[in-house]
Amino acid sequence: MTVNYKVVLRIMGILLLVLGFSLIPSLVVALIYKEYNCVPAFLYVIIPCLVPGFIIAKNVNRSMLKMKIRDGYLVVAMSWIVASFIGALPFYFSGSIPSLVESFFESASGFTTTGSTLIPDVEALPRSILFWRSFTHWLGGMGVIVLIMALFSSLGVSGQLIASAETPGPTMDKLTPKFSDTAYNLYRIYIVFTAVETILLCLGGMSLYDSLVHSFGTAGTGGFSTYNNSIAHFSSPYLQWVIFIFMVLCGINFNLFFVLKRRGLKEMLKDNELRFYLTLIGATACLIYMDLMLTDTYTDPSACLRDSFFQVGSIITTTGYATADFDIWPTFAKMLIFLVMLTGACSSSTGGGVKIIRVLVCLKLIKRGISLKIHPNRVVPIRIGEKEISQEVATGIANFVFLYVFTVFLGSLLISFNGYDLVTTITSVMTCLGNIGPGFNLVGPTCNFHFLSGFSKAVLSLLMIAGRLELFTFLMLFSPHYWNSNRV
Repeated sequence: MTVNYKVVLRIMGILLLVLGFSLIPSLVVALIYKEYNCVPAFLYVIIPCLVPGFIIAKNVNRSMLKMKIRDGYLVVAMSWIVASFIGALPFYFSGSIPSLVESFFESASGFTTTGSTLIPDVEALPRSILFWRSFTHWLGGMGVIVLIMALFSSLGVSGQLIASAETPGPTMDKLTPKFSDTAYNLYRIYIVFTAVETILLCLGGMSLYDSLVHSFGTAGTGGFSTYNNSIAHFSSPYLQWVIFIFMVLCGINFNLFFVLKRRGLKEMLKDNELRFYLTLIGATACLIYMDLMLTDTYTDPSACLRDSFFQVGSIITTTGYATADFDIWPTFAKMLIFLVMLTGACSSSTGGGVKIIRVLVCLKLIKRGISLKIHPNRVVPIRIGEKEISQEVATGIANFVFLYVFTVFLGSLLISFNGYDLVTTITSVMTCLGNIGPGFNLVGPTCNFHFLSGFSKAVLSLLMIAGRLELFTFLMLFSPHYWNSNRV
């Protein structure tokens, strides 16, 4: 046997418990708003989750669990697939989304914090269903396994081992001797951000319900809204700037907030990834602002500045909220939006995409390649700040970027059977793989994915999960080497 299935079974049992309890707030919302037709939809999922989850967690002896690295990859991949399937059931049972494939798409989009939707009119859905839809962002933002480790410190398995297979970015730093303590501390920051944003949005005139829903989407960098025109529904500049600030904060490596607490802002700002991330946001937004004003796309400079910064912040953090339809912007502005679609946010943040640290390393590799062409015998180390990147790490990052690009083209080839234009096809794959949300043309910020075939929706759902798990964790399960311990 190559996989310790008792480990997998115990984690699945605890995952069922977490999902079961996570559905209760949405059930409460249904009762508050007297949406009694949605109550059975939640109960049909809560009870079958809690009962077997409790039985499994109770009866699988954790002292017998010895985790191997292959167990960690299977646990993580299975957890996200199972979570997406269970999360889809309230949509399906309530009749909000009549197709199980489409329900899975919406749920996968929620948990992976992609924010792509196939619902033409979200305002027609019950409030409890919309609450659950956005709450999946919050649950998936920091990671399903990290959440489990934060809640169950005595899980009996290697938290660092399985969380490293799930966390966005090349590394997952261990901030305390026990990873469960690290997970707990990370969630404290996550909860504080969510609570503070909720309060600030309420102070700006949002209802408590809308404030919670949009805070879930911001903290998890997901982007589901309760309105068809997203954040553009709110004409308040204050609300838009608050959401922008928290999107940017949640796109930062969360480990740096520990540096901020212990060593101060000056030490935090020494991080090269953070500085590149903030510089890229500022430079891109300013360039878009100038382009929009020079082409007379906007007549109000303040609205132009606000929309420029908001959309850059929304796309680079892969949140996907919209205050404007950037699909009708001039080509230069759209190309800049396309650029930050590729970069994504910082490593170990709630954002998706390739990640800023990988972009930095690739730029360093290009620089070294040029230098070696001129001086073939020169030794040129790759450094990020004062830290030297090993050849093994650099090769791994280059391999990831190549695999990412290859997956975009392969996914686009599969989606191309729908017969839609090239921009729609490629950006629909990019936005799902990068967990971004909106693309261009037919999948732009004012559109949705409902027109695609069931096959394409299934492919894009799996791409969302693969992208959230950094590709290798997901694709490894399709390798014969993984399932056969005798193969090297």
